[in-house]
Amino acid sequence: MARGIILALLMAMGFLHQYNHVNAFTPSGWKQGHATFYGGSDASGTMGGACGYGNLYSTGYGTSTTALSSVLFNDGASCGQCFKIKCDYKSDTKWCINGQSVIVTATNLCPPNTDLPNDNGGWCNPPLEHFDMSQPAWEKIGIYKGGIIPVFFQRVPCNRQGGTRFTIGGDSNFKLVLIHNVGGSGTIRAAWIKGSETDWKAMTRNWGANWQFDTKLEGQSLSFKVTTDDEETRLFPDIIPSDWKSGQTFSSEVQFE
Repeated sequence: MARGIILALLMAMGFLHQYNHVNAFTPSGWKQGHATFYGGSDASGTMGGACGYGNLYSTGYGTSTTALSSVLFNDGASCGQCFKIKCDYKSDTKWCINGQSVIVTATNLCPPNTDLPNDNGGWCNPPLEHFDMSQPAWEKIGIYKGGIIPVFFQRVPCNRQGGTRFTIGGDSNFKLVLIHNVGGSGTIRAAWIKGSETDWKAMTRNWGANWQFDTKLEGQSLSFKVTTDDEETRLFPDIIPSDWKSGQTFSSEVQFE
């Protein structure tokens, strides 16, 4: 009886489709590419980046991160995706560590360098599928002196600690919401925002994992609706209180599978 009442209420509110069961994100098939490394032995040089995650230590991504070539980066739509990478030992027995793999999160862009050939320095030029990994992550599968190694890679589910997080940014003219610590597919396809006194408004991707809204919502509590690229949707009701300010981060108890 109670379940029927809840379902009826969800239907009336237009939220039922958000709670339909969706299978957990499943790994892709294996593909071939290459990997280099950057950022130093402590990965301090990987902070910031084209996804906008800022300090990767404090945002939970740590040192298991990678920059993607432009083909994989997809103008920021791939921010937050997770990849399992292993060295192609049969192709490079000298510099590969056999039998090891590492899971990394996409946090940055490896820009193309068209002044250099694709096979000699222009590793991230289109159409190459290339990973410029943090040094600590790379050294789990390759030997430092090798510099570049052939790899197999597949996209895998992201396992995150805690719930999805929202950080308010921007200025007085427009606001940004950094959506991060996203599990499951790891990457956002669409997002909506709702003030306590407004209807749902679609947000647009501004850059990386930052989503923009232009509606004046100061003084209102904020709710979010987020859909990942595998069409899994989650609702985050009143996750941000009405006295919010730019620069604040709010953690939810809701996560993607």
